[in-house]
Amino acid sequence: MKIEFPEKFNMSDYFLYHNLEEGRENKVCLYYREETQTYGEVARMSNGAGHALREFGANVEDRVLIALPDCPEFVWTWFGANRVGAVITMVNPLLPADDYRYYLDYTRARVAVIDESLLETFEEASRGAKYLRNVLVVGDEYGRFVPFKQAVLAQPDELTPADTHRDDIAIWLFTSGSTGHPKGAVHLQHDLPFNTEVFAKRTMRVGENDLTVSVPKLFFGYATGTNLLFPFAVGGATALFSERSTPEKMFEVIERYRPTILTTVPTMINGMLNMEGASRRDLSSLRFCYSAGEALPVELYTRWMERFHVEICDGIGSAEMFHIYITNRPGDVKPGSLGRVVEGYEARIVDAEGREVPTGEMGTLRIKGDSAALCYWNAHEKSKETFAGDWCTTGDQFHVDEEGYYWYHGRTDDMLKVSGVFVAPAEIENCLLQHEAVQECAVIGHDAGDRLVKPKAFIVLRAGFTGGEEMAQGIKEFAKSRMALYKYPRWIEFVPALPKNDRGKIDRKQLKQS
Repeated sequence: MKIEFPEKFNMSDYFLYHNLEEGRENKVCLYYREETQTYGEVARMSNGAGHALREFGANVEDRVLIALPDCPEFVWTWFGANRVGAVITMVNPLLPADDYRYYLDYTRARVAVIDESLLETFEEASRGAKYLRNVLVVGDEYGRFVPFKQAVLAQPDELTPADTHRDDIAIWLFTSGSTGHPKGAVHLQHDLPFNTEVFAKRTMRVGENDLTVSVPKLFFGYATGTNLLFPFAVGGATALFSERSTPEKMFEVIERYRPTILTTVPTMINGMLNMEGASRRDLSSLRFCYSAGEALPVELYTRWMERFHVEICDGIGSAEMFHIYITNRPGDVKPGSLGRVVEGYEARIVDAEGREVPTGEMGTLRIKGDSAALCYWNAHEKSKETFAGDWCTTGDQFHVDEEGYYWYHGRTDDMLKVSGVFVAPAEIENCLLQHEAVQECAVIGHDAGDRLVKPKAFIVLRAGFTGGEEMAQGIKEFAKSRMALYKYPRWIEFVPALPKNDRGKIDRKQLKQS
């Protein structure tokens, strides 16, 4: 599917400013705490933010580093940066100084916009930063830096967009950094709008009557899309909150704002299901949920449907492609699968030599579509390995069934070779989750010193169950009765919680180091 965007193109027009031309200037598009903002107000504040970024050092193609919680200032900065032709880079606002130092050096950001909670951390991180000109701080405390609100309000509220081309660099989306430092996937002005057209509008049918809420935060491209760009592209609305996402907070936010679409991840689905009193909470405003980040176990999908009667559309996307390219749809969910290819993308499953495998056989997923990144910044060899011609090699193991539904088996790096046969950790995890005592689990490969890798399970037990040798043996026998014997976990370690990365995914790298 070819979608043509004008040569002169700025994605802030596509996502935000078109709403003014279409008569939505006075429509509320943003809810935050006790505040509401209309499209007109967001546009004017974004214009002021763009002027301020330019005044303090961010010109066309310069990088702007955003380290903010979910709040209106994030939205104004995002659109303001794009409006002046700067390149957006977004990072978690809860990182240590060493990580911010890495991002400042890697992006060579001219301006950073941070939350006041990061003052001390950024004082340390920015010391000696060669390219950074100014730091704008959201909040009342700003130390030696520039107060964001004061800088924005001092500017005009009208701003002519930079003369950007549809193929100009617009944003870097960072990989999750499962090995080494995160890499920046370099995206062009038209990439995010392309996915919005084919996925949000045509596949998921997001519309102007939708109100969105998200578990992941806006710095994560998954949420940037579903909880800001997608609703704004169609004249809808979003509700933001800066607090940490917890099961209790999500129930509170859903009951308060009555969203129609929830963006979530499997760990939160599990947490909400296991929260005391969950059956009494009201999710009736939701018409569907997005889930991504990790494959959703069938057991969680089934429990969620029985409890809340709201479909979960599980899918897969990536920083390299911006957003979701294979997904289940409302009214078309095959539990356990990640659904079908989004029209506008093409998918292939290939073997180690790059040859397409027969239907039903497992291999590595390659994806093709016009939202693919240009490259990884400063990673030429890795870019060539991932972006081969028009195809992006994902590093994910899949098989596709006769009906065209894709089934996820895990990351290539996470696959286990047990007794000479490849085993997907996800298959073992899905089995263990069916045990009455297992609340959450993760499986990795473990070598006990004999150079023979076998599955090891880290398990969080439900309330009322106690770990120990008897429980471990019972879970092993349960697994043996439901899968091939070579797949059962040889070791079980009971833990109070599983480590998560800043995307809400289980941090397997940390488990392997434990």
